[in-house]
Amino acid sequence: MFKKVISILIEQPLLTSLFVTDLGILLFHRPPFFFSLLMFAALLGMTMYYGQKLSLFKV
Repeated sequence: MFKKVISILIEQPLLTSLFVTDLGILLFHRPPFFFSLLMFAALLGMTMYYGQKLSLFKV
């Protein structure tokens, strides 16, 4: 499972770097409110994309 996650993250280097950068800025800095809402929406969208791409657990 860990190997699958790493391989998906390596396949999409641009989205992975945007995801990590966005998460780091939101966690460790205090951007303005509306900008942080925009960044949170982008982070949520990337998280949903990766969740659909990975689909680790078959229900």
